[in-house]
Amino acid sequence: MGIADLVPHIEALIFASDKPLSTAEITELADNILEEKITAGQVENAIGAIVEKYHSGFYPFEVKMTGGGWQFLTKQEFHKTVALLNGDKFLKRLSAAALETLAIIAYKQPITKGEIEAIRGVNCDYTVQRLLEKELIVISGRNEHSPGQPLLYSTSRNFMDYFGINSPEELPKLKEINPEDAVEPTIIKTPPFETEQPSEDSATAELSVTEAGELISNSDNDSTEEN
Repeated sequence: MGIADLVPHIEALIFASDKPLSTAEITELADNILEEKITAGQVENAIGAIVEKYHSGFYPFEVKMTGGGWQFLTKQEFHKTVALLNGDKFLKRLSAAALETLAIIAYKQPITKGEIEAIRGVNCDYTVQRLLEKELIVISGRNEHSPGQPLLYSTSRNFMDYFGINSPEELPKLKEINPEDAVEPTIIKTPPFETEQPSEDSATAELSVTEAGELISNSDNDSTEEN
């Protein structure tokens, strides 16, 4: 079978699938549908032709490898247009706690819930359960070297699909993240307490650092100059 004959069958499989299809999955499906033996090489060539076809600016969608498989996706420039149709579906976001927990799992996987809680400093039972329900993380085993052999959590294939990557290795390195994009830490202010009113001298005194790195009071300099 020629590539031209194979292309529409693969397009139909990718279009009809509710999840990304890997090259191996497409090869197996095509081999069961068509009478001739289909090889992985033929499928790869056909997929390459499909990708090239929809790369044209004529189409508002494309075939792209994401989440470990191939799928039809609306091109980025049409996101707002599609959002008008889907409404609240595009407005749903993960909470700050869920994103923080998910980031820890993504960069530290496989990781236990106890280790996540040690990093976050809060109980993560609810957040981890929510991420499991959303199928963004999976239980990937047990830590046999820790007491009680706690469960290990890792990101799922849905996680990669959700964020448009094919493996955890494609996550941005922490050093590549723009400091301006970093989340500012919350500053906890203590309640105001009654304090003694500063004297006129102490109110005008200021601290500065010398070239040698010593912390000095400018009031000391003033008294030295007067002497």
